[in-house]
Amino acid sequence: MVDMKTLNEIIDLSGKSAIVTGGAKGIGYGIAYRLAEAGAKVLIADLDDVTAQEAANELTGKGWTVKAIRTDVSDEQAVKMMIDACKELYGSVDILVNNAGIYPSEPVSSMTAEGFDKVMHVNLRSVFLTTKYASEVMKEQGGGKIINVSSIDALHPSMIGLAHYDASKHGVWGFTKNSALELAEHKIWINAIAPGGIATPGVVASSGGASGEQMAEATKAFLGKIPMHRMGESDEIGKVALFLASDMSSYMTGSQIVVDGGVLLS
Repeated sequence: MVDMKTLNEIIDLSGKSAIVTGGAKGIGYGIAYRLAEAGAKVLIADLDDVTAQEAANELTGKGWTVKAIRTDVSDEQAVKMMIDACKELYGSVDILVNNAGIYPSEPVSSMTAEGFDKVMHVNLRSVFLTTKYASEVMKEQGGGKIINVSSIDALHPSMIGLAHYDASKHGVWGFTKNSALELAEHKIWINAIAPGGIATPGVVASSGGASGEQMAEATKAFLGKIPMHRMGESDEIGKVALFLASDMSSYMTGSQIVVDGGVLLS
């Protein structure tokens, strides 16, 4: 008879260390919460160091091990420092969650080269940099897990004004598959999560100068496309991240899990 792990053993991340980029709030916070709850020592890496520290303090208050570091994930030296900090704090880099991203809404006609480049650097170049340097550590350790937060826009555009964002997320999905192929021999498993509409502070901020009436209309139109008739919650992405970070996903690499309330069905 096969010796099966118990459910608690399968999801237990005790002894593991995890980096969550963009982990100060929204989806990133939801992911950091669930990984820390499962026993992982978490490093929240975010450009907003004040909010990141507040998040770390909140999770530490629950008895979990969580630290914060200010990181610009599009900057190579900052990424190296982030990886080194995780090693110094926790002794390893076992789980990397690439969640940091931006999504300014702008039609191609008014988009600038600088604006396009910024989205690509934050959303895609960062995934290359973090994967490159984290995987070096993981190879030495004998393995690890990388989780890339892409988007349903990696599969189908959600709205006009996100051409640069969609290009970056298609890139993240392509990079996920090819790097998974390359790093599998080193026991580094790489998967992606593709969220749909998630109720986060970033979604509100991305509305720019939209009035309350305009936002209400846009929200109503988007909700009309979702078979579940509601926006998702950050924790619903956090739970999927826990699945991918744990032994629940022991035979998965190069896959993408869509978490969208069914919106792509429409």
